[in-house]
Amino acid sequence: MSTEHVDVLIVGAGLSGIAAAYHLQHKCPGKRFAILEGRGAIGGTWDLFRYPGIRSDSDMYTLGYSFKPWTDPKAIADGPQILNYVKDTATENGIDRHIRFHHRVRRAAWSSADARWTVEVERRTEQGTTETVLITCGFLFMCSGYYRYEAGYLPDFKGMADFKGRIVHPQAWPEDLDYAGKRVVVIGSGATAVTLVPAMARTAAHVTMLQRSPTYVVSRPAQDALANKLRRHLPASLAYHLIRWRNVLFGMYFFQLSRRKPQRVKQLILGGVRAALGPDYDIATHFTPRYNPWDQRLCLVPDGDLFKTIREQRASVVTAGIESFTARGLRLSDGRELEADVIVTATGLVLQVLGGIEVMVDGRKVDFAKTLNYKGMMYSDVPNLAATLGYTNASWTLKCDLTCEYVCRLLNYMDRHGYRQCMPHNDDASVTPLPSLSFSSGYVQRAVADLPKQGSKRPWRLYQNYALDIISLRFGKVDDGVMRYS
Repeated sequence: MSTEHVDVLIVGAGLSGIAAAYHLQHKCPGKRFAILEGRGAIGGTWDLFRYPGIRSDSDMYTLGYSFKPWTDPKAIADGPQILNYVKDTATENGIDRHIRFHHRVRRAAWSSADARWTVEVERRTEQGTTETVLITCGFLFMCSGYYRYEAGYLPDFKGMADFKGRIVHPQAWPEDLDYAGKRVVVIGSGATAVTLVPAMARTAAHVTMLQRSPTYVVSRPAQDALANKLRRHLPASLAYHLIRWRNVLFGMYFFQLSRRKPQRVKQLILGGVRAALGPDYDIATHFTPRYNPWDQRLCLVPDGDLFKTIREQRASVVTAGIESFTARGLRLSDGRELEADVIVTATGLVLQVLGGIEVMVDGRKVDFAKTLNYKGMMYSDVPNLAATLGYTNASWTLKCDLTCEYVCRLLNYMDRHGYRQCMPHNDDASVTPLPSLSFSSGYVQRAVADLPKQGSKRPWRLYQNYALDIISLRFGKVDDGVMRYS
């Protein structure tokens, strides 16, 4: 079995993995690194998801990289645009040459005696067979996202086998699905559902969004008029960062307002829905959630496309539980039956830690549910390993960029002092473990018990605040008394 060594091993060639490679190139130029990608393409999420209308629910001035200005007029970009942006970044910086496709990490074992990780990788050959290879590294940088790529979440609906039409999950969208002129039911009320409904309604006979309970939905222009104006009069980088900071600050303000005055924000959001759908629409039933704003993520609809589709009666919303699938569609808990030719189960993701790989430290299997999350990127008593995890209340890339910067600071600090190992360790008995995510969303609640915990105080506390993280990660001490070096 072949074995090779690199200084830093990056796992994942999506939005985060390309950022990690860029920062290593520019801030740790002496480090030899490789990127492992289990699939056969760059892009991660933006290559995996192929459902109609796939797009970001964050603006590209904050979802885009800090080092590569977004210059397209559309601020709310679709999936192919984002994928091209990630690919262009990789190509422009020569990062694509470091990617090894069809390399799926199965397990990683740390040896303190050797101060290195041994990573077991399943590699698919050109002949279609698989073989195991070993790669050792001094630092393991996990950029594999937060959900299971193999399959999304699908509840055990009664009678699914009875349905005579087609059932599809957005995470595994079939290329041959023809829904033109057909009746479609989309089960779900989250970001995927509100994206699918207006996109499929362009050609379907009718699309019904079937939800058990409503979600807060806000409309936002697909193009940012001020950003486009600034780009015409200012250098691209300056215009980009001005709009980026405007959007960051507004997002922070809106989130804090939601926490302090939830009823005010609730009425503001519902007022926008009422203006879009008219005074006679039953907003109380279909667009008024039982929870406060930002207890779950808000759903963004660019240019109010979902509302427009509903007004034009090309789509409708039904709020009810599902009793069972039938041969012709769905029987609801209130006795109604929805007829359908195609049913799309936009029922969510399955969260997992570090891509689901097995991690060992000196022969001990790591149970991440019993670890504390250090600064939102490392784990207590797990050496030389970091993971990029974004914000729940803002764009993913904001935290990703800061994490990559911090890892580079950490590596350079270790080199300057001759250290080979760094490991966050908690010896403060007053630190209380808390759930890492406070969202009430189903996909979070299904997995929260298995996720690493946050602590009740810094540096174990996750504040979900970009400004505080800039202070901590960009300017805070690397040797903070909690990180142990050897």
